[in-house]
Amino acid sequence: MNSTGTVYLIGAGPGDAELITVKGLRLLRAADVILYDRLVNADLLAEARPTAELIDVGKLPTKHRLSQDAINDLIVDRAREGLTVVRLKGGDPFVFGRGGEEALACHAAGIPFEIVPGISSAIAVPAYAGIPVTQRGIAGAFTVFAGYEDPTKEAGSVDYEGLAHMANMGTLILLMGVARLPAIVARLVEAGVAPETPAACIEWGTTARQRVIDAQLVDLPARIAEAGIDSPATTVIGGVVALRSGGLDWFAPEKNLKPPPC
Repeated sequence: MNSTGTVYLIGAGPGDAELITVKGLRLLRAADVILYDRLVNADLLAEARPTAELIDVGKLPTKHRLSQDAINDLIVDRAREGLTVVRLKGGDPFVFGRGGEEALACHAAGIPFEIVPGISSAIAVPAYAGIPVTQRGIAGAFTVFAGYEDPTKEAGSVDYEGLAHMANMGTLILLMGVARLPAIVARLVEAGVAPETPAACIEWGTTARQRVIDAQLVDLPARIAEAGIDSPATTVIGGVVALRSGGLDWFAPEKNLKPPPC
């Protein structure tokens, strides 16, 4: 009999506990071990079996509880003990979630694994702010990029000219970039994005703590600084943002009484 456990890399969704998939919730309830991120809703952890081992491997923007290598080792070690391991990640495991790295670690160790996709904050958070990432006649494509790289360094991996080109076709969605937003906006404008492009920043999207600041792109960094917007936040840039004030702003956080993420 094979004594090796199975690893499930599960997307927990963007914050609202009810946005996890049916499959993800079923596997979460059956897990022996759950390694979870800091943005995973406490309501989901309450679904774990009483005997399940819960391991907080959350990462803050400037402080990591565990290195990625240490997380990989934990996943593999627990599976080698014959346990069912769930790696519960905010959003989707394969959208800036390092799910690929963890899956490759399992593969290298001979550990069977499954990917359970989650609803990405790149799409769901704008939706909760009344912003469709695509809209006929306004945006026929959307581009998601991460803001954890310093935009002021000379040799970077982010192609701002390419992003500016995509902004002319559709919507730009920035994840994990609120701390560097002034420099990112400056680079985008320098690359050709119109300063007056509608933009919005959504903090704690899909939860009772959700706040939305919208403004022209060039004014957005100052507006979010005045409001004290902090991580986690998703920034949307493009004409679709204007639809929010045109009747699509449907979500009322004060009526969402579920506890916010822990």
